Amino acid sequence: MRHRFPAPQLSVGQPEDEIQNMKDSDLIDAFIAYLRMNGHPDLFVELRPDEKNRHTADIDAIAGKYAIEHTSIDTVPNQRRDSDWFVKAAGGLENELKNIPHFRLKIVLEYDAITTGQNWSQIRDSLKNWITEEAPDIVDGHHIFKDIPGIPFSLHIMKASDRDPRIIFGRFSPADETLPDRIFEQFERKAQKLSKYRDKGFTTILLVESDDLALMDDILMLESIKTAYPKELPGGVDKLWFADTSIKSAIEFVDFTPHIEK
Repeated sequence: MRHRFPAPQLSVGQPEDEIQNMKDSDLIDAFIAYLRMNGHPDLFVELRPDEKNRHTADIDAIAGKYAIEHTSIDTVPNQRRDSDWFVKAAGGLENELKNIPHFRLKIVLEYDAITTGQNWSQIRDSLKNWITEEAPDIVDGHHIFKDIPGIPFSLHIMKASDRDPRIIFGRFSPADETLPDRIFEQFERKAQKLSKYRDKGFTTILLVESDDLALMDDILMLESIKTAYPKELPGGVDKLWFADTSIKSAIEFVDFTPHIEK
């Protein structure tokens, strides 16, 4: 299951401090707080081995029976230019709406949908009009809309009336065949550190982070991990969790463990 922790209103135009990388210790603390609220009321960080052990690389935290290691995965390199175009066409658009929708609406574009030569101002106006006038009437679920007046590309829409009201814009990640290989290389290093704690009787957790709101989501991350590990979790890893930190005030945790074949 996926949950935002906590879940305040989202402003699509993220301020600069929302984009900064999160400290490892802060993310671990947020994860433990989430677990405390979801079945582990007495859980707290008892030890941070990586801070105590100055001689060799070590894991990030011990909390009760859990040994926890954090890692983060970059989606693609050199994203700044394309992200700037994306922001000019869609960034902060929710703040310009007269009425905030009463449902969750995720609008996903193809990675190369926003290009030079387009009228970005017209696209913004057309998106606002579609969200206000058309989106309330569509049923919940996934939709693909083409040929919307003023919008020269398709919109992939996910609507959920039973979730916190919010508008989220994203882009599909460009083709990157290196992602599973990078995941495998990184996970193997992390698994080595966790293995010695598993041998001591701890339940090991690998917490995988992404702060990429535009190009990454839990579906893409899970599929890439399953490509890297098609049959089982990395050796030494008992549980695999995903942390979406693209909205620092509303971190989302997803348990990937049940989805990796044993």
